[in-house]
Amino acid sequence: MNLFYLRYFVTLAHVQHYTKAAEQLCITQPSLSHAITQMEKELGLPLFEKNGRNTTLTRYGEEFLACAEHTLSALDAGIESLQRSARGEGMIRLGLLRTLGIEFIPRLAAGFLKENPDLDVQFTFHTGVTQTLLDGLAARKFDLVFCSQPPAQLKFTAVRVQKQHLVLIVPRDHPLALRNTIDLAETAPYPQVFFEKSSGIRSVVDKMFAQIGIIPQIAYETEEDQVIAGLVAQGFGAAIVPYMDLLLKLDLKILQIRSPSYTRDLFMVNDDRIFMPPCVRRFRQFVLDGKTLQWSETI
Repeated sequence: MNLFYLRYFVTLAHVQHYTKAAEQLCITQPSLSHAITQMEKELGLPLFEKNGRNTTLTRYGEEFLACAEHTLSALDAGIESLQRSARGEGMIRLGLLRTLGIEFIPRLAAGFLKENPDLDVQFTFHTGVTQTLLDGLAARKFDLVFCSQPPAQLKFTAVRVQKQHLVLIVPRDHPLALRNTIDLAETAPYPQVFFEKSSGIRSVVDKMFAQIGIIPQIAYETEEDQVIAGLVAQGFGAAIVPYMDLLLKLDLKILQIRSPSYTRDLFMVNDDRIFMPPCVRRFRQFVLDGKTLQWSETI
């Protein structure tokens, strides 16, 4: 029994006439008769019986028809799904830092869909800290992730796609709130809210303090920059965070860091060891073309 025989069987079951079914299948009647005979011989039971000039299913044929139609339907759906994927359609699973989900990634996705209106493409968006995103990429939960630079030992491919300035934020009643710019060394006497060590930006901030030989007073740690901003606004301490428009809506003061000057590079990351679906490859190239990239270099 083979796939052709199953299709022959289903067609004959509906047409109920060997000659007409053979014409519909574009095969000879003897070829159709041979296929059905072979199937019945393999199954050990008759599938059809004569009913006047027509051919009808036996009760075993009716039982087998349901199985054959289900099998062919599932197979055809699978073939169609793969063919759509080959045409560049399908699902693109993105992992991203939460700050990039405010504008950057939505703008990329919207721009891609606008440029490819004839493609049936969907996105899924999952947020997390850098380490969580990289773990998800390694586990094949994501096709692409947008985060801090991955460690070299992971052997991922990473391309810089955005640059963020880091700023110091303090409560409105903080001693430094009267300032507009700051040297990082001047923050040493004050408690600070830090990113957890699992966050990609934590190593950046640690390097900034190491560069000036200062050990900061870490009062609280959390993984989300929006949570850090909320804690600072409520007086829990000062913090170094990437600049984002959300800061303008909170009751806090934003200070530019004069020294040491530091920007945070963000990357589009993928695993070249895993096959990249055509729709993902197309979106990745769209990002690399730089039509919608925004370099956050000003405050």
